Amino acid sequence: MRFTQLWTNQFRNLASEKIPVDNRQVFLIGPNGQGKTNLLEAVYTLCYGSSFRTNQLKELATDKEKNFKLEGVYVTDDEQYHTLILEYKDAKRTVLLDGREIKDRKELIYNIPCIVFSHDDIFFIKGEPEQRRKFFDQIMSMYNPLFFDDMRRYRLVLRQRNLAIKEQRLELLPVYDIQLATYGMAIQQERTRAVFEFDQIFPEMYRSVSGQDIDVHIEYQPSWNTCATKDEVIAYLEQTRGRDMNLLTTTSGIHRDRFQVMEGTQNFSQTGSTGQMRLASLIFRTAQMAFFEKKTGGKPLILVDDVLLELDHTRRAEFLRLMQSYSQAFFTFLPDEQYFSSLADENALVYTVDQGKFISHER
Repeated sequence: MRFTQLWTNQFRNLASEKIPVDNRQVFLIGPNGQGKTNLLEAVYTLCYGSSFRTNQLKELATDKEKNFKLEGVYVTDDEQYHTLILEYKDAKRTVLLDGREIKDRKELIYNIPCIVFSHDDIFFIKGEPEQRRKFFDQIMSMYNPLFFDDMRRYRLVLRQRNLAIKEQRLELLPVYDIQLATYGMAIQQERTRAVFEFDQIFPEMYRSVSGQDIDVHIEYQPSWNTCATKDEVIAYLEQTRGRDMNLLTTTSGIHRDRFQVMEGTQNFSQTGSTGQMRLASLIFRTAQMAFFEKKTGGKPLILVDDVLLELDHTRRAEFLRLMQSYSQAFFTFLPDEQYFSSLADENALVYTVDQGKFISHER
């Protein structure tokens, strides 16, 4: 799968123009603030209906504008062409695929699998537990629609249970406990399996790129770690109901699970240097690519936002060797990062980005 053409209107600082991108590799070269990352954001927003930089779609519109529109033409592996349109107008998002409205975002996220590499990925290593939960849930949602559905249902029940607690409607809690336990245990079991399989990929990748023989791996620590069945979770929720009532929230469940990045028996965020943590965050994404291909047989589209500069030549070469399994890649580089030419295929597309406009290079 690859995009062949992109068009943006009133999106960030990007000019309203059609951009040919019919190539496995697209390189965007320019100083900071010119629009390179904005184009990556446009691609991601088309793929998923949301941004990787903000939760508010209204922030994506050009200054002083309230609406924007994105359009992409893409071709599947069996050479079928499709047109995807996302319009944000009057505070409402509308997505059309070949003229048909997609009303459930679930359908959209399985249409074009997309992975973004950005500087913020370091928070997977040193950030709050919520960051790592989000990462692993994204991994599982990319290949498992049942997991995606369970997460939706769990969040809905959690909101309802928390509201019942705040309103002192105790008679509703037994029903919500059964539902929370049902969806929560399914999620906990899937997370356990996914982390086990991820740990067959990530540690070796880290050793390969870093050149260090250290054991960096993931440990999954469920909130319901003493429960092995739905009935045990239900009993636990009943036992801890007093605590929930005192704190006016559900104090246990998969929304409080932890994924820890460990070096041996110690937390890697405390033992690793900034460089090591930055590298580990990049390997998180390459491992995500490999994990997706292992589970589905498919290759994702990737967006690589100026994250290679901090790697020395040897590590960069090894890192790029591991991340070759993609259907299409968009790379951003600063003008002085001349090494990008050594990464590009002979017929790769290269654009200079200047104030939201894209100027094609002849290669």
